[in-house]
Amino acid sequence: MTKDAAAAWILAGPALLVIAVFFALPVAAGLALSLTDFDIYALADLSTLRFVGLRNYAQLLQTPLFWQALANTLYFVVVGVPASIGLSLAAALLLDSRFARWQPFFRTALFAPVVTTVVAVAVIWRYLLHTRYGLINQGLEAIGLAPVDWLGDPHWSMPAIIAFAAWKNFGYNMIILFAALQAVPRDLYEAARMDGAGAVRRFTDVTFPLLVPTLVLVGILTVSGYFQLFAEPYVMTQGGPLRSTYSMLYLMYEEGFRWWNLGNASAVAFLLFLVIFCASGLMLRFDRDAPGRR
Repeated sequence: MTKDAAAAWILAGPALLVIAVFFALPVAAGLALSLTDFDIYALADLSTLRFVGLRNYAQLLQTPLFWQALANTLYFVVVGVPASIGLSLAAALLLDSRFARWQPFFRTALFAPVVTTVVAVAVIWRYLLHTRYGLINQGLEAIGLAPVDWLGDPHWSMPAIIAFAAWKNFGYNMIILFAALQAVPRDLYEAARMDGAGAVRRFTDVTFPLLVPTLVLVGILTVSGYFQLFAEPYVMTQGGPLRSTYSMLYLMYEEGFRWWNLGNASAVAFLLFLVIFCASGLMLRFDRDAPGRR
């Protein structure tokens, strides 16, 4: 080993040790746990613990509740991620436009929901969405529309949570996209303007191609976060009504900390990891196949 390589290992050693202790070992322990029947009885007496192989995974795949939780989570991701990124991109474009004023103030104001406690703002949104006393339904009644049972109707409960999550999280991606927009050379816009390109053409031909790597990064981060849907339905709907907001992470929570089937809960976690891994791989494939990236 050369001196440079040894120095690199010495410098990286503490960070690698932390990653091994707080990430690699818990992941390995969780994987091992998913291959056992670890439950409340094994928690009291480890001698009752048995190795069951892939039985937990097979049982989950045969459980209708697992597929309902997966469908709800996919619905949340497929609708929520584009909505959140669309809001982030629109806000970033507005902040980057030449008509924007007081940029520091609006950046702070739009980013503020990200740093607020999700449980606290979820409770506030629950009151805003109240069927009789919520401000949203009062606004609908003011314009002659009937009130909506946002959190009690299975057709509206998930859209309500998606709207809350998009409002809560779009500011984080907005900052990333705004930084990427600031890095686009201004002379490209001037050249496109001199060629007669309008605002839409400048966006499609100049801005969007240069934003694709950043959009992929933002997409992966947002997809990973949205697949871990838990706090919003836990506080606002408790997984209802009729389990219409019951998510994969909610299933993992109930299996592990309500029924104490920790083996099943670990299996849910690794199945969710596989779903997130596949979704991230597809998005990276889109990045590689994008024009100018081949």
